[in-house]
Order: sequence, then structure tokens, then C-alpha cells
Amino acid sequence: MSGGLFAGSGLLQRLRSVPVAVADLQRTADEVLPELATGRLRITLADDRVDGPVVVLEEDERRVRTPLRDLAEDMTDARVGSTPEELAAALTAWVHDRPVPDAVAAETGVAVLDWTDRTETAVGWRVVVRRGDRALPWTPSSGLDRRAVERVRAGAGERAATVGGDLRVEGPVALWSHPEVPAFASAVLAAPQLLLDRIAAAGLDLHDPHVVVTPHSPLACAGAPVAARLAGETGEACQRLPWRQVARLRWI
Repeated sequence: MSGGLFAGSGLLQRLRSVPVAVADLQRTADEVLPELATGRLRITLADDRVDGPVVVLEEDERRVRTPLRDLAEDMTDARVGSTPEELAAALTAWVHDRPVPDAVAAETGVAVLDWTDRTETAVGWRVVVRRGDRALPWTPSSGLDRRAVERVRAGAGERAATVGGDLRVEGPVALWSHPEVPAFASAVLAAPQLLLDRIAAAGLDLHDPHVVVTPHSPLACAGAPVAARLAGETGEACQRLPWRQVARLRWI
């Protein structure tokens, strides 16, 4: 659990540090959690002699068990407010952030580019599943064999080519974004010629095309010199890739 999941907004929200009471969180959980359960997702709230109230999420082979006191501490650290509405929003975000089951990844997974590790020095393909406006990463379960993993990845790559997006041309640069899920912007690179065709149809002729990738952000496409300048001027980590290199990126 990371504080970023529950991060609040606004100066007063960041300054105050009112502890989230387990009793308040339990009352909210009693109301909110049943509405979040689905035919596939089972949510239970039970009392444990050692841990006290515990929430358990079970979805296919995935299982998450978390004491409410731990959730309350995480929410307190993240400066989540103590009103029922704020607690309900935080609980909902926590449920949506649960691990992605193998079958769900096989059915709805999409291939996008993401950082290969925390150094943010290289990107690779990752299978993600959409939940609301977020894209949650899939990690294969320990019981899944290599061929099954390859089938999930292949299906995600096929879906990625159909995700779509918005193209905007600004001078020598073409910007490609997704209107609802920012991480989906890079999905188009699963079929990079489609994007090149869209850019050409918009009137921009790219010589030696490169793409500047910042995971979870729009793509910037331009000729090599312009792309190099963009990558050098950006204030965040990014990767500049020749178009031909996209097809050689590995899965992570």
C-alpha cells in the first residue's frame, strides 16, 4: 500500500493530519464495500481476534487481506479526510487498485509502454487493465506457464492497436494522447505504422521519425533532431526511440 493511492489535493488537505479512526472507516466500509463487489470480485469484512476488522478481496486466483487499522494508518499518512465521502472515495480507490487476475488480463488486457524499473532509464511493454481512468499493471500468477503468458501478451498487443486516441500537430511535432486513460497513449505503438499514417494524413512529413515516450503521458513524435531537442528540454524522465526500435522492445 502506498500513500500515493490516497493522496489528497489542496493546501489545507496537505497541512492537516487528522487520524482516520478505524471505527469511522468500518462504518464506511459496511456501506461502500458491498456495492463494489461483482460476480467475479468477492469482498468480505470480518473480525479477526488478532488484527481486528479485516477486509478481504478475492478475485479468481488473487487474494488481498488487509486489516482496517492498516488502511486507516495509510489514509492518515496520505492526509485523507475523515468525512464519510472522503473515506468512501479512498476505499473505492483501494479496491480498484487490487491485483489484476490472469483471466481478466487475458480478456481485457492492453499493451502499453512503461518503465522497466525504478531507475526510469528504459521502457518496455506491459499488460494493463483499465479500471475507471486508471490502467492497472498485470503480473502473471506463479501458476501460469510461459505459453499462457505469451497468449495474454499477444491478445493485449492486438487490443492495443484498436485503442485509438487523439492526434494534435504542433509545428514539426505530432502529439498523440488518449482522452480518458493517459497510460493508453503508448498503446498505438503496438502497431506503429498506424500512427505514422495518421501523422502523414494530418500533413506532417516525418523524416527519420523518432518518438519521445513518457509513460502515462502523451507521445511526442518528430524527426530525429527535433525529438532529441524535446527529450533534452523536458523536465521529466523520458525515452527517445527511433521508430524502428519500438518493435524490438521487450516485455516486462
